Amino acid sequence: MAEIITPTWVKDAVFYQIFPDRFARGKDAPIGSFQKWGSPPTNNGFMGGDLYGIVEKMDYLKDLGINAIYLTPIFQSCSNHRYHTHDYYKVDPMLGGDDALLKLLETAHKNGIKVILDGVFNHASRGFFQFNHILECESGSPYIDWFLIKNFPLNAYGQGKPNYEAWWGIPQLPKFNIKNPQVRQFILDVARYWIDIGIDGWRLDVPSEIDDDIFWQEFRSVVKKANPQAYIVGEIWVDEVRQTAERWLKGDQFDGIMNYGLTSACIAFFIGKSLDKALVKGQHHDPEDTIDASVFSQKINTILDRYPKNIVYSQYNLLDSHDVARFLTLARGDKRILRLSYLFIFTYPGAPAIYYGTEIGIEGRRDPDNRRAMNWDKTTWDMETFEFFKKIVTIRKNHPCLRDGDYKSVFADTKTNVYAFMRNLNDEKIIVILNNSESVFPVEITVGDYIKDGTKLTCLLNGNEYIVRNNKIYGATIGAREGVVLI
Repeated sequence: MAEIITPTWVKDAVFYQIFPDRFARGKDAPIGSFQKWGSPPTNNGFMGGDLYGIVEKMDYLKDLGINAIYLTPIFQSCSNHRYHTHDYYKVDPMLGGDDALLKLLETAHKNGIKVILDGVFNHASRGFFQFNHILECESGSPYIDWFLIKNFPLNAYGQGKPNYEAWWGIPQLPKFNIKNPQVRQFILDVARYWIDIGIDGWRLDVPSEIDDDIFWQEFRSVVKKANPQAYIVGEIWVDEVRQTAERWLKGDQFDGIMNYGLTSACIAFFIGKSLDKALVKGQHHDPEDTIDASVFSQKINTILDRYPKNIVYSQYNLLDSHDVARFLTLARGDKRILRLSYLFIFTYPGAPAIYYGTEIGIEGRRDPDNRRAMNWDKTTWDMETFEFFKKIVTIRKNHPCLRDGDYKSVFADTKTNVYAFMRNLNDEKIIVILNNSESVFPVEITVGDYIKDGTKLTCLLNGNEYIVRNNKIYGATIGAREGVVLI
């Protein structure tokens, strides 16, 4: 079997996901009738965040330590989320237009930060020129085969179901006819165009809806020819225990997926019985049940064993996003659970991702509440959580074994609900112990012969010292819902 090649930088990446309308409004933002910044988010309202705002907050992102940005769609659209694309070749003027993207790319790259864009290629919008042409000309339009039309006149704005294929039957989102060679070429040209402009990859929106392996193989070929180090990550929702994304992760389509299977396992273990079930009901990352440390260990091993190493280390590992309720809200505001869960994500293989504002304690229920405006009033921030995020980002960046090392579960105790694992690369070994319980944990963990007796270990989070005796780690107790990173 040929070696699977993925971008070398992804395993070292710490992603920060930004919903542009809600992150920051630049000082030269276009004038408009925007909602008051920080007001309750709505489905149709705009708060006026733009790409210049991101540029102006680059020092904040550098201070946090992230080195990759994922932007939800930025192309011209009539929706605040911009998944209703009007023009794939034009950055939305409300976001600052093409010049703003060029400035963002220049500033980000100068600071060692990659930028990937959201590619919405399964469907367009009613305002997309070719679809609008069909609305006006009906069967006389030369673009009629760009979409899957059933009959005329098009029911694009009336009551009832649309009489054309649309994503989830939503009339605003007509589905492309991917079998049309002109459509295929259009999408491939768009993909290549923005890579040539300087973006560092694509996050693909609902790519499983384009049920065509050959198309995605062509997509990969075009993108990688333009930039072999471009990252291609698909929004594929599978739980990774009962399901698999192997079809797209053989090295000929995507480099990784948004790892909602890992998200689900983290919800089931770290949040467990505290979970606000109403906020995940009916969604793919809704865990079947609460799990203990032993079952969590089994699930993690299944996820890790599913794919070749290069794929595992190229996964986009997230706990929440613009599509789901924020993790902190799922945990009913318990920031200890949030910090412990992110400690795991940041010491686990793959690229950890922070959804903007999580690092300062922003909450949010389902869409649109999960898309609240970033709060720039530092007096209201949860500084303990913010400093914690800065610390775990630094720890990950300073220790290669957390990015490229082997992973081994070493302790998973049902009674105490404590889970521990080791990362190992060359001579560097790190043990992570997670106390996911409401009781203090007196450390006595068997590590076998992985670490020599007499070895002294230091916690990278708080400086506490531990020692290995008789193949066991002994040392300071670990508080409830806390963890240690021992080197």
